[in-house]
Amino acid sequence: QVQLIESGGGLVQPGGSLRLSCANSGRTSRSYHVGWFRQAPGKEREFVAFINWSGSSTSYGDSVKGRFTISRENAKNTVSLQMDSLKPEDTAVYYCAAADVAGFTLSTLKSLRYDYWGQGTQVTVSS
Repeated sequence: QVQLIESGGGLVQPGGSLRLSCANSGRTSRSYHVGWFRQAPGKEREFVAFINWSGSSTSYGDSVKGRFTISRENAKNTVSLQMDSLKPEDTAVYYCAAADVAGFTLSTLKSLRYDYWGQGTQVTVSS
């Protein structure tokens, strides 16, 4: 079973940084790719970043490239999202999601078709 818990959200000024964490509190021997998504009020949920099960491959949404960095520590069952140079338009609820490696395709990577989702953590960028 996979249970994802996000943490690290909060209020930050424009240009500042935050580090989000996604921890899997469940027990599983399966391997999972992990994605971060965000949803601003009145907008659709959008892809932010992806990391494969081993950490050897990453992908980013165009709006966060060069500012956000995704990483993982499998020994700790944790995936992190380092967010730098934050902008007001980064304000949203951020969600992490896990997709079983078995059956995963490239079309899944930026879609919402992940198997498990966390409850989300609020990030607000404002002066």
